[in-house]
Amino acid sequence: MTTADVTPANRPDSAESGARGRRRPIDPRLWRYSQSARGYLVLSVLAALIDVAAIVVSALMIGRILAGVITTDARTLGDWRTDLLVLAAAITMRVTTSWVRSRYAHRSASRVVAELEHEVLAAAAASPPRELDPRRDEIATVLTRGLGGLTEYLTGYVPALLLAVVSTPIVLVAIATQDITSAIVVAVTLPLIPVFMILIGLLTKGRADRSLRTMTTLSAQLLDLLAGLPTLRALGREQGPAGRVRDLGDDHRHATMSALRIAFLSGSVLEFLATLSVALVAVGIGLRLVVGGMPLEAGIVALILAPEAYLPLRTVGAKFHAAEDGMAAAERAFAILDAAPPAATATATTASLDARGRDLVLDGISVAGRDGYAPHGLAAVCRPGTITALTGANGAGKSTALLAILGLTGLASGRVLIGADEVRGTDAWWSQVAWLPQRPVLLPGTLAGNLALTGVDAADPELGNVCAATGFDEVLNELPRGWDTEVGAGGTGLSLGQRQRLALTRTLASPRPVLLLDEPTAHLDSDTEATVLAALRERADRGATVVIVAHRPALLAAADSVVEVTAG
Repeated sequence: MTTADVTPANRPDSAESGARGRRRPIDPRLWRYSQSARGYLVLSVLAALIDVAAIVVSALMIGRILAGVITTDARTLGDWRTDLLVLAAAITMRVTTSWVRSRYAHRSASRVVAELEHEVLAAAAASPPRELDPRRDEIATVLTRGLGGLTEYLTGYVPALLLAVVSTPIVLVAIATQDITSAIVVAVTLPLIPVFMILIGLLTKGRADRSLRTMTTLSAQLLDLLAGLPTLRALGREQGPAGRVRDLGDDHRHATMSALRIAFLSGSVLEFLATLSVALVAVGIGLRLVVGGMPLEAGIVALILAPEAYLPLRTVGAKFHAAEDGMAAAERAFAILDAAPPAATATATTASLDARGRDLVLDGISVAGRDGYAPHGLAAVCRPGTITALTGANGAGKSTALLAILGLTGLASGRVLIGADEVRGTDAWWSQVAWLPQRPVLLPGTLAGNLALTGVDAADPELGNVCAATGFDEVLNELPRGWDTEVGAGGTGLSLGQRQRLALTRTLASPRPVLLLDEPTAHLDSDTEATVLAALRERADRGATVVIVAHRPALLAAADSVVEVTAG
């Protein structure tokens, strides 16, 4: 069985996680799913503490030096040596901290994004195909473009938020030790910035999520259009979807420009509030200095520290909108990770599993469906050298039974056994199986490369007989490069029928001892169907365990045993 065939196509509904409505400044799931994020958080907190210490020390030294120079005539430059050295050390410490934080932030952000992408991809691969398929476009957008927005979130928003939490209170206390009046003015005006940030956040609520949904829809339609262009051209409808794609692009552009306008407006509002607040502090200090109501050194220190109290909050407001896209994508990623099933654990028996010559036993397996169980209590013994057909009404769970055999969906009850050993969805088991799903997966690359996924060598002399049985020999005759022909994602470059024949060839030619086929002759004419059934019989006669999902009478007639699949 191929990795491509095991990997489902996509994932369900755009799980608009309820977290979107209760979005937190820093989602704790980020630290849970990324080890690099935890290290980066610790570094950011330490950097914030060092930074605020350097700010306070610098302000105290500048205030002392300036006040001394202005009010004292007797002192020389040498008298200020210690204060100047302390000031230089504080400035150097602040510059060095900023450089280290910036340098480490970009590296950490790249690692965090890479770790989350790996986690999401692993979760998608481990999810049952039934749940995965509806989420294909969402996962593709999150992985290829969405999570990249976390870089701005981690390098800009998170450090600014930590500075606001750590630096602002300490700076406010430092101002209070110098001038309590200025501290009161700062304490009263500081809440205005968060209040306006909340108001602006309510105005822009949901914009990032709508932008991500628009981008997901646009990407999906473009990919579907590109994949279906040969068919559309054959029908003379290649220009039909262009208008819809253009409308989607315009919608995305309008949404993006609207978000930018709000971001610029919010930045201007926050800058105005901060500037006005600092001006109030400065005017108060100036008037009291004129009338001799406060020491010069205290006024200088308070005046230097006042902008530093507002700066982190201004930065948070400025970085918030730039980080919203990444935060929205991260929430989608966390929704995927939270919904992922626990990883299956391999057992000692499956580590050295060999299915050759052993019965494949379905021991009363049931799989939970939308309305009960499908299949329900399925029991069957599929013997080597025979063809076992699973049949039943639509929705009874025939295809799901094959997924249960593969270990790609969880069992509500029952077991899948090879002989007396229980099997699970592990590489050891998958290497024993060749699987033909209803919608075969083809990987970008050569036709020969797609064959190799099931252990088939394009140079195998027996391959010609299988190609003749499936009708793929006629396809090869039309391709100048034969097995070296390149195909795109999903087999782009081949028609639907040619893709089906290639996948069928890949499965029938596989040397693996277990063959699972879901309606293998659904798109074939009666003559080709007869040759395919003959090839299946030949594989069974050579000792393979063949399990097929069948509706057509010819398939049922070719089976050695027919098992009725029922839902419950």
